[in-house]
Amino acid sequence: MHQPRIAIILDENTSTGGTRYEAAKGYFRGVSKAGGLPFGIPYLPEIVDIVLNEFDGLVCVGGRFAYPDDWYIAGEMSKAPPSERLEVERAIIEGFLERDKPILGICAGMQMLACLNGCLLTPDLRASFPNANEHDKRDHLHPVEIVPESRLATIIGERRIEVNSYHREAVAQLSPAVLASAYAEDGIIEAVEVVSNSFAIGLQWHQELFADAHHPGNAVFRGLVEAA
Repeated sequence: MHQPRIAIILDENTSTGGTRYEAAKGYFRGVSKAGGLPFGIPYLPEIVDIVLNEFDGLVCVGGRFAYPDDWYIAGEMSKAPPSERLEVERAIIEGFLERDKPILGICAGMQMLACLNGCLLTPDLRASFPNANEHDKRDHLHPVEIVPESRLATIIGERRIEVNSYHREAVAQLSPAVLASAYAEDGIIEAVEVVSNSFAIGLQWHQELFADAHHPGNAVFRGLVEAA
C-alpha cells in the first residue's frame, strides 16, 4: 500500500540566532497517524525541485520571522527577525500550488499561503484590532466558527470547535483568491483556503498540539494525506 510522502518545512530558532532547525513532533505524529510518511525539510535551495517532484503533500509549520514589507497592510512591517526559511518555503509552496498538490499551512504557514495568494497581514493584531481577544498565549483556548460549505467544514464535519491560539500577526485583508473558512468570536480570521486549488488550507491555530488528543481538527491531517 502506497503511503503518501509528506514534506514538513522545518522551523528554526529565529529568536536566538537561527542556529538550529526546530519542529514540534506533533506535526510528524499528526501526519503519521493519518497514514502519511512525514519528512523534515531544511532550507536548502537545491532541495526545492526534489520536494516538488518526489513528495505528495506539504505541511508548512508555525514560526516567528519577518515576511516582505509589502505583505503587510499599508504603513506596517514585521517586528520579527528574518529567516532563511522564507525563500525556500516560498518556492516550495508556489510549486505545490502550480501543480495543485495538497498543502496544509499552520500559523506562519497559513500566513505565507495567504500572502502568496494576495492577502495582507497585520504585524500586531491587537494594535490593528483593539477589541480583539487574547491570541498570543500558547495555552489559551477559544472557539472558532467554521464557515458552512467551506472545504474545512466538509473535512472537520463540525460548525464550532475549540482551538488554541499563539500568534501576534494575523491576516487583515483577504484577496478574491482566498476564502476565510473559520473565524474567532472577535472576527479574527482563523483559517483560509485557496479557492482555485483542490487542497490548500491554512489554520491559524496549532493543530499539531492536538495530534495526540481526540480533537476534531485532526481531520485536516487525514484530509491532507487523503488528498495526496
